[in-house]
Amino acid sequence: MSPKRWYVGLAALFVALAGWYLLYTQQIVRALRADSEIFTRIYAEVMEGLTDPEEGSSIQALRGLQLLITESGVPFVMTGPGDTVLAVENLPFDVDLGSAQGQERVRGYINTLDQRSPPVGDPEVQLIHYGPPPILTRLRWIPWLQAGGLALVVLMLAGLVRYQRRVAGERAWTVMARELAHQLGTPISSLHGWVELLKLPAPERPGELSEREILHALDDDVERLERVTRRFELIGREPALGQVDLTRVLEELEGYFRSRLPSLASEVELVMEVPSDLPAVRGHHVLLSWAFENVLKNSLDALAGRGGRISITCSGSGAGWVDVRIADTGPGIDPAVRDDIFEPGVTTKASGWGVGLTLARRIVQGVHRGKLELVSEWEPGATFNIRLPSEA
Repeated sequence: MSPKRWYVGLAALFVALAGWYLLYTQQIVRALRADSEIFTRIYAEVMEGLTDPEEGSSIQALRGLQLLITESGVPFVMTGPGDTVLAVENLPFDVDLGSAQGQERVRGYINTLDQRSPPVGDPEVQLIHYGPPPILTRLRWIPWLQAGGLALVVLMLAGLVRYQRRVAGERAWTVMARELAHQLGTPISSLHGWVELLKLPAPERPGELSEREILHALDDDVERLERVTRRFELIGREPALGQVDLTRVLEELEGYFRSRLPSLASEVELVMEVPSDLPAVRGHHVLLSWAFENVLKNSLDALAGRGGRISITCSGSGAGWVDVRIADTGPGIDPAVRDDIFEPGVTTKASGWGVGLTLARRIVQGVHRGKLELVSEWEPGATFNIRLPSEA
């Protein structure tokens, strides 16, 4: 049976149990009202017997009390000397007191009654054995019903959490596969192009590229492939963290993007402000560079076709943290996806994978115990703040 059917079945069972519980409690409420009415009538009979001056009114009132007590549903057994059963009321079975078998059966039931409540009266004259009212028996089931309902709720919640984790895991695998294909696609395509150029005679190559120049380009693409494999290898295990010069990471990133801005986005200005006394952070150089790269790519995508400005500012909070703020002047984050912007597969681009910010947050928060958040809400553009623990 599929997980979805299990959850539907559990939900239906829970609804049925809740409905039964409501009906059951309503029956108990009606029984309590009936008991209240009986006690009221008993009080009325007592008062009438005490205040009626007519002869025999007291005996008549006692008989009325006897009938009302019988209506309460409480089981009674009256025995005389020698454990002879003289009278019974409200027993859960029919019995003939004139037979030996009937007397013996009632005596067995008396043992059950006496275990719960001691008999009342004089053993030399008569004893009254009694049991619990029917309402008490019903009330004893309520804790079990509540426990059953609670167990079902816990089971449903545990199953739902497990299902969501499995779905999230499957989504993460899909997202990682897409990102890997995306990361490998560009250098592989470039390698194919250089190989085709190598097949051409030197005079037919664009710009009469020499083999040395092509080999140098091939070497760059191979290095990019190695960098991609190192990144994904680090995601799958716990990397060793050490002192990282954040200024160097950002300068390398700035140089990487500046050389590609003409092809990535037109008329985009990249501004970086890093103080000279910025403290080092505790982290991993490769992974931090990847996280910043993904956030910057998100800003570049927002400015594609429209131009604008991307600013990177850094500051030390003085409390053991370093903040890196990446802001752009683009259209900002769609309010419909603002709360889920870091979830796998969430994107506002028609051709987007919804991977970059997810990986960035995993690297910053999962690996480096920092914090990555979207801090802009009302001003134009999007601003992301990355907080990392300093090495000091």
